[in-house]
Amino acid sequence: QVRLLESGGATVQAGDSLTLSCAASGRTFERQALAWFRQAPGEERNFVAAISRNGGNTEYADSVKGRATISRDNDKKTVYLQMNNLKPEDTAVYYCAARATILTAPIATAASDYGVWGQGTQVTVSS
Repeated sequence: QVRLLESGGATVQAGDSLTLSCAASGRTFERQALAWFRQAPGEERNFVAAISRNGGNTEYADSVKGRATISRDNDKKTVYLQMNNLKPEDTAVYYCAARATILTAPIATAASDYGVWGQGTQVTVSS
């Protein structure tokens, strides 16, 4: 079983950049597709970005496309989310999620597709 622990959340100014990290424990990290979701107060948990098992495929929500980059380091068992030009509407708790998949599986963007979650890290963007 993979366990996930996010870090890197902070309070930043609009226009700043931030990189979130999600470190995994367990022996099956390389078999997991990974994703980032976020949840603002009073809102549903929304998809941000996802990456395939080998890092070859990625997908982004329209709201962050062009400003976010998801990457993974299987040797370090860590997935990253770099976000540039942050906006106040990016304020949310950011969650890392994992799902065991076959190598050729398409990227999933629904929260219900992911079975393992971290505890979240707060990102606050002030204007």
